[in-house]
Amino acid sequence: MTNKPTSRKRKAGTRQDLFQIVTDKIIEALEKGTSPWRKPWRNADGCTTRIGGLPANAVTGRPYSGINVLLLWIDAAEKGFVSHRWLTFKQAQDAGGNVRKGEKSTLVTLFKPFEKKEADEKGKPLLDEQGEAIVSQRNFMTCFHLFNIEQCENLPPKLLMPVSMSGDEAVISEVHDIERIGRAEQVIVRSGVPVVHLPQNRAFYNPGVDRIVMPEAGQFDYPADYYSTLLHELVHSTGHISRLAREGVTSSSRRFGDPVYAFEELVAEIGSAFLCAELGIQGDIQHESYIASWLKALKEDKRVIFQASRFAREAFEYLILREQALAA
Repeated sequence: MTNKPTSRKRKAGTRQDLFQIVTDKIIEALEKGTSPWRKPWRNADGCTTRIGGLPANAVTGRPYSGINVLLLWIDAAEKGFVSHRWLTFKQAQDAGGNVRKGEKSTLVTLFKPFEKKEADEKGKPLLDEQGEAIVSQRNFMTCFHLFNIEQCENLPPKLLMPVSMSGDEAVISEVHDIERIGRAEQVIVRSGVPVVHLPQNRAFYNPGVDRIVMPEAGQFDYPADYYSTLLHELVHSTGHISRLAREGVTSSSRRFGDPVYAFEELVAEIGSAFLCAELGIQGDIQHESYIASWLKALKEDKRVIFQASRFAREAFEYLILREQALAA
């Protein structure tokens, strides 16, 4: 049986609406001048864990990924949530708690892969050269709704996170700043990508020599800004032909302003946001020059943000899994 990857044509109805609903939410944030992946990442417990600000299910502990991270960050910021723990209405009930009356949920998506045998116009199965049925790999997208634990009542203590630090917060913050920077350094070193520092005003990844070039660390106002910038370039490096081979990095024709370049920058922005959240780094890098091209791409193709989020997740997982594997 031959597997044939394919993209399923959109049909009118829920699936198409979901693409549009999610894309419109991202567009709205960008048009307000806010990058939805540049939200506050500090934990409700003051970053006393290594998990960072990636949203996670309060019951299973499993982090959400891809486009759902952006959707949950957007709503958390808009509604002023401190916690990054979420759960379904039923999970709240099963835990012995409840969602407060009048609370509004946050929509997230779920992709379910499935196989379908290909057929011709008359419904006759298509066969490959060996006479086996040609099977297409497809995805069905659906949605479900989540509530932040701050929208719930009567949840057991194990599902709750403290909203503030105890003791000397300044000392605790300083200790964890050192821990965060230490782990960021491990992610960078274990990526295997050389980093060169020069007294200049540009930070970039050069795929031709597989090297990141950075300004001197002292040129940045804050260490967190330095690391968030470096992690952005590190995400670019995952697109090298020897790693994840993304077109935005491997293409010899990529130029500033073209769609391939803009898309790769979107991947790097989201991917570095995922890394900063995981590492608890609250740095700031400004790429306003790309917003117009991102908006244009999102308005032309409602699937773009899903694809960019998927590539960003793959880059994030590549770097974190490599860091963990080399640490073992």
